[in-house]
Amino acid sequence: MTPFRIRILAATGAAMLAGVMLTQVSAVSAAAPVVRVPAPALDAPVASPQETAVLAGGCFWGVQGVYQRVKGVTSAVSGYTGGSARTAQYETVGGGDTGHAEAVRITYDPRIISYGRLLQIYFAVVADPTELNRQGPDTGTQYRSAIFPQNEAQRRVATAYVAQLGKTGLWNRPIVTKVERAQGFFPAEAYHQDYLTLHPDSPYIRINDLPKVAALRQAFPTFYRATPILVRARG
Repeated sequence: MTPFRIRILAATGAAMLAGVMLTQVSAVSAAAPVVRVPAPALDAPVASPQETAVLAGGCFWGVQGVYQRVKGVTSAVSGYTGGSARTAQYETVGGGDTGHAEAVRITYDPRIISYGRLLQIYFAVVADPTELNRQGPDTGTQYRSAIFPQNEAQRRVATAYVAQLGKTGLWNRPIVTKVERAQGFFPAEAYHQDYLTLHPDSPYIRINDLPKVAALRQAFPTFYRATPILVRARG
């Protein structure tokens, strides 16, 4: 994370109620960055009532904040993946040379929302797939756009979808999102969890992340839920 974000984190006060957060979302909804991407032509079969996806799309505050508000998602945890357990700490990952990406582990019910739909949301409102080793104001390999399939079916869907979107011409630059090999996922420190919901007045959140939540509500109304599934609420 940038020093700017560290200062925001240190200065932020107590948690805000979810209703206040939704008011903030409404205030920025006009600026919501929505890309109207098509659904995947290929999707993963329903193999069990609970599946896991791991996605990296810049700062995990916003990625987590979006998926916590997606129907069918039962958990969204911020963390690190791509490197070793030894280096899976915020201060170390911030150096940009650990192999880790800030990522979110999403547990979901594929009978309600498919893996392909999660990826569609990712490309539509979560990440800019044309930015290499950065997202918005955050730079470094730890902020790369990457998909970490958890099984062969997910790998096939993700690879095919990246290729499908690359032919659409929706972006003026090539897609650089990588489909990477799944590795261990290490939950981030407690103060990173539920950050968007707990700190809606943070300047970073207001500028960079609340518009993504507003975009989710605008582009995927049938999958949007106002009450997020929080990590802390699960203990």
